[in-house]
Amino acid sequence: MENTNLEIERQVVTILNKVRPYLQRDGGDVEFVKVEDGIVYLKLVGACVGCASIDLTLRDGIETILLEEVPGIIGVENIE
Repeated sequence: MENTNLEIERQVVTILNKVRPYLQRDGGDVEFVKVEDGIVYLKLVGACVGCASIDLTLRDGIETILLEEVPGIIGVENIE
C-alpha cells in the first residue's frame, strides 16, 4: 500500500519534532512547509539562517533521516 500524502506529512512532522530540539539548542529551528512529488519543503529559521552549516544540517542531517524513515521521500529543499 502506498503512503498517502497525509500519512507522509504526518511521518515527516513526527521526525522533525524529534530533530527540532537539537536545532533549538543552537538557536535555530525548522518549519514544515509541504510535501510535493516526494520533496519535503522546509524553512530553516532562527540561527540556521545564514549559518555556514545550513547545508550540512539539511543534507547530512534532516534529509538523511527522512530518506531512511519515510517511504516516498526523495529529497529535501530549504525555502528561504
